Amino acid sequence: MIYNFSNCSFDFAKRTFLMGILNITPDSFADGGKFNCIDDAVNYALKMADEGADIIDIGGESTRPGSTQISVEEELKRVLPVIERLVKQTNVPISIDTYKSEVAELALNAGAQIVNDISGLHFDPKMAPIVARLHASLVVMHIKGTPRTMQANPEYNNLITEVKSYLETSINSAVSSGIKQIIIDPGIGFGKTVEHNLEIIKCLREFSALGYPIMTGPSRKSFIGKILNVDVDDRLEGTAAAVAACVMNGANIVRVHDVRAMKRVVSLIDAICKN
Repeated sequence: MIYNFSNCSFDFAKRTFLMGILNITPDSFADGGKFNCIDDAVNYALKMADEGADIIDIGGESTRPGSTQISVEEELKRVLPVIERLVKQTNVPISIDTYKSEVAELALNAGAQIVNDISGLHFDPKMAPIVARLHASLVVMHIKGTPRTMQANPEYNNLITEVKSYLETSINSAVSSGIKQIIIDPGIGFGKTVEHNLEIIKCLREFSALGYPIMTGPSRKSFIGKILNVDVDDRLEGTAAAVAACVMNGANIVRVHDVRAMKRVVSLIDAICKN
């Protein structure tokens, strides 16, 4: 399975790809406030590209558990200047992490090539037509509830079946709108308990039946902290273990904070599993 972007192609049969996280927010759970300055954000994105990030994922609104929505204007104020500068300095594809169609449209016009929608097209009915019209790629993720409510006692009758059904609805909406390159994400940490997250990782290969590349985002998540009893800034080893498990169980893309370290992890797992 090969996906094409303007300056590169991703062959998911050959290796695992890395999406580097750039949160331009004051309140993200792992790195809030670190990259509010445009220069700092751009320099960090370029650093991730040098360390091996295949995609830079830029977000202007925190979607941590309990977070509240910000305005379209504030989100655009945070992300657009960074995208506009980055596209002039790197060929690495840029993803905009948003569930708002207005933000997606202006980010794509500024040079982003991928929309990473945590709602899987469930929050904004205008999102799919805009992504299709601008010939962008789309990540559809599963979430139960909203960022503000998602961790309030999430329950499932059959976790994997329900997540797959949600993603199938997202895929159908994307395909019917004319979107060509779709990536699916089962949404680790988005309306899931520790046990739910572990089950998704163990059963990740079941999502391959949907027919699209699989992305996972275990990086520094709270389930790692709960299992290891460590704070968010001490989850590198736990993240490495979770990333390795995801790749061994079928992930094609992993979304990570620590690009240099995770590049080494996925390169070794690929050498074991894909060569």
